[in-house]
Amino acid sequence: MHSPDDLGTIAVMSTQEQPLAGKVALVAGATRGAGRGIAAQLGAAGATVYATGRSTRERRSEYNRPETIEETAELVTSAGGTGIAVPVDHLVPEQVEALVAQIDAEQGRLDIVVNDIFGGDFLADWNKPVWEHSLDDGLHLLRLAIDTHLITSRFAFPLLIRRPGGLVVEITDGTAAYNAENYRLNVYYDLAKIAPIRLARSWAHELADHGATAVALTPGWLRSELMLDQFGVTEETWRDACAAQPHFVISETPHFVGRAVVALAADPERARWNGESTSSGALAQIYGFTDLDGSAPDAWRYLVEVQDPGRPADAAGYR
Repeated sequence: MHSPDDLGTIAVMSTQEQPLAGKVALVAGATRGAGRGIAAQLGAAGATVYATGRSTRERRSEYNRPETIEETAELVTSAGGTGIAVPVDHLVPEQVEALVAQIDAEQGRLDIVVNDIFGGDFLADWNKPVWEHSLDDGLHLLRLAIDTHLITSRFAFPLLIRRPGGLVVEITDGTAAYNAENYRLNVYYDLAKIAPIRLARSWAHELADHGATAVALTPGWLRSELMLDQFGVTEETWRDACAAQPHFVISETPHFVGRAVVALAADPERARWNGESTSSGALAQIYGFTDLDGSAPDAWRYLVEVQDPGRPADAAGYR
């Protein structure tokens, strides 16, 4: 389990260095992984962050992981922002509507919406054709990946567009270019990871006249809590996993994609990204941010040029 003490090298910015001071963000699906890293980095940039999810200190979701939204909110506050944990099942419209009403009542504004809800990995049977895969599990995976984003957007966008300059970030796995050329493990997961890219394009079309920007963003090989556990390592010992999976050398912390979101939100010309699909590594090359260790892993370029062609694992020139 991660606690606020694990914030470690996430430095608290000075007031002058907090470009998102006064901004309000909703990170939908902030319990762990990319959502937690994004929430923490928005906090480091000075934002007030509403961290939502189903796993609380009182009750776990069916994902049955120890991380909680309360911990995430504490990370946000420790980083220099204001973290507010709100238990929400984003498949239940009434709960999402109540969440947005709470944000409106408490803040009167919403500047950033991050759609990071998924939690469907445990439902996927990798590399099984549709006729062998559980239909119930597959359809539920799609509901977690797509319906949650639609429901959240339905209620959050009216508050977001109340003032110009809003940002919507659809978190997925894979860029539009990579996913267009590569089948992603099974039909349900493939659809789940293509859908947010298309949603970002739809939001770009619907929000442009309101001065808002929508972007599809993917992390690289994420050193999430689940991934570290699967390899039997910690963040401090993650390189030990490279013995079993050499290409893990290109992996990144969840805070790297968090810094990508901050860079987009702080960019006064972020509208240039409207409707685009990009990655944490690609944005690092443009905005100059790094991961917590000072590196800037460009995972999707690495996958195309090194991993997929079957070349020996070597991150030189890619981080």
